[in-house]
Amino acid sequence: MTTLTTLSHEVPPFLPAGAEVMTATIELEPADPGTPPHRHSGPVFGYLIEGEMLFELEGEPPRIIRAGEAFWEPGGDVIHYLAANNLPDAWTRFVVVMIGAPMLTLVDADELAVRADRRFRVDR
Repeated sequence: MTTLTTLSHEVPPFLPAGAEVMTATIELEPADPGTPPHRHSGPVFGYLIEGEMLFELEGEPPRIIRAGEAFWEPGGDVIHYLAANNLPDAWTRFVVVMIGAPMLTLVDADELAVRADRRFRVDR
């Protein structure tokens, strides 16, 4: 018997012209802060295989994603601040499908300063 369990069902906001699709596994050592602030040219879809990830997108509060949960981000102009291993003593592993070209662009300190008002703050 086959069982289908939907983990995520999203309509991407757009697909960049000339987009490519990449599927990758990412493994973060215990307490690894992950990639510095960055953006993706197109949408990203992921599934956490093992561990816990602290995940933060521009304009949204940080949240914990746990093994067995799916996540996504729209890409484009949105800054991805955190994709860190939330566990001090265990690995975190996840699969991502990225659509775009380039797949990832780091955001410099000057741009982060200019857009600081777009980052979620509890005191708002």
